[in-house]
This record gives sequence, C-alpha cells and structure tokens, in this order.
Amino acid sequence: MELPPNLAAAIEAAAGALVGVLDSAGSRHSVSVPPTQLRVLSILSARPGTNVNRLADLLDVVPSSASRLCDRLEATGLLRRVADPRDRREVHLVVTPAAETLLREITERRQRAVQAVLDQMSHRSQHELLLALLAFGQAASLVDAASGPPERSARTA
Repeated sequence: MELPPNLAAAIEAAAGALVGVLDSAGSRHSVSVPPTQLRVLSILSARPGTNVNRLADLLDVVPSSASRLCDRLEATGLLRRVADPRDRREVHLVVTPAAETLLREITERRQRAVQAVLDQMSHRSQHELLLALLAFGQAASLVDAASGPPERSARTA
C-alpha cells in the first residue's frame, strides 16, 4: 500500500472528519451545553477532587475564567462545589449525577456515530486503522514525554 504524498495532511483531514462526526452526534442532545462546558465536565469527571486552579491549568485559562465556567455549570445543576472536609478553604468541583448521565449519553451517541462510519469500511481496513491508531498514540506519548511541560503564556478564555 502506497502512502499518500503528504501523510500529515491526510491525517489532519481524517481528524477533521472524525471531529465532524463526533460534533454532529454530540450536538443532537436535548440539553444545550456548549462544547467548552462539556469539556469541563469531561475533565472533572475523569479527575475527581479537582479545584478551580487545577481546572484552569488543565484548560490553559486564568482561574477567573474557569470559575465563571463553573458558575454556569453550577447554575444548570451539572456541577457542585464541595468543601474539602480536611481543609474547608479547599473547594472541589464535583459533577452531578445529571452531568454523569449527560456525558454517558453523549459518549454512547458518539460511539454509535463512529461505528456507523466504521461499518462502511472493510474488516481489514478497520483492523489496519486500529493498529495505526495504537501506533500513533504510542508515538504521540513518546513525543509528549520528550517535550516536557508546555511553555506558559498569557492565558485567557
């Protein structure tokens, strides 16, 4: 099998198509939650005990911007701020059961949308794609580890 003339461009185009499939599947939900807020919920769901400052670091925004995002999510019932019982000055951000349900539904819908695309491919192509994605992920983690922490810049939301 011959490689395309510009493999990086082909991967970028495929990633764009994938993002389009995921965005389309995620946007068909009865609850209107902007993508940035969904990202916040995903981060917090995966990292229990996160505080606003850590969330700001993960989003690469200033803490006040992260706090405003949390205010919006709290107002919609998707997030709670909970004081740490060991240190009441420390406040953890906790996703609510409604947020967990929302994230699970969106994930399931996105996986069905991706599966619909995969069903258009041969089993051999699916297997080759899986191997390529695993190799790409492994190579990306090596590049990330070698490059060290990202440079800090002026951050805004």
